[in-house]
Amino acid sequence: MKRPVIFISNDDGYRAKGFNAIVECAAEFGDVIAIAPDDTQSGKAHAITMYDPLYLTLRRDEEHIKVYSCNGTPVDCVKMAYDWLLPKLGLEPSLNISGINHGSNAAINVLYSGTMGAAIEASFYGAPSVGLSLDDHSHDADFDATIAFARKLIPAMLGLIITEPLCLNINVPVARPEEILGHRICRQTRGFWKEEFFCHQDPRGRDYFWLTGSFCNHEPEAEDTDEWALKHNYIAVVPIKVDLTDYSRMKQLEGLF
Repeated sequence: MKRPVIFISNDDGYRAKGFNAIVECAAEFGDVIAIAPDDTQSGKAHAITMYDPLYLTLRRDEEHIKVYSCNGTPVDCVKMAYDWLLPKLGLEPSLNISGINHGSNAAINVLYSGTMGAAIEASFYGAPSVGLSLDDHSHDADFDATIAFARKLIPAMLGLIITEPLCLNINVPVARPEEILGHRICRQTRGFWKEEFFCHQDPRGRDYFWLTGSFCNHEPEAEDTDEWALKHNYIAVVPIKVDLTDYSRMKQLEGLF
């Protein structure tokens, strides 16, 4: 039987451990075509490259795995795949995966994440899409629990028939597979990042800044959120959509201007 095509991207770059782990896992279920950034593109969200040339480089060519790198953003990688490479190869993916990201993309992180930017962009092209992240920023993070879940997730997603874009934001807690209590379909936590800039001076006396910060959870006790699920050893599954319209405010704004 013909194997399904699975498209994979990420924002940590094609060398990242999480990316290569999901490529190997997905190849158990289908033929993998992957385009990932040349280097780390974390925090790029839905950015695209408009004023610089893009380059595509074949990095791996095996029977069921083809991996390319692109010097652009994660969304550039998706557009390059769907609008150039995949038509050229005569392929149509049945599933899109972005990840496995090193670090959580729960709560408001979904707006900043290059991983989720790629997942959302890929969902526009018709196949179900998943942004998959582990709540561990370490370069050598343990992805065993994430891969164990992916082995259930991938065949389930390949069997889905959808009539409109579907994108899931999935975050996995730091735990061994046997410590995971299950998964929860939940909502995005309300909160924001409180940024802090550290100012230093370079050898020429010019100020430069490093950005850091901490997440402020506005509802730490709410048990139906992704942050609660992660903190209690559940895998958080949040269906997301692109429409950012605040429908509850539309009536209130009528006649305001």
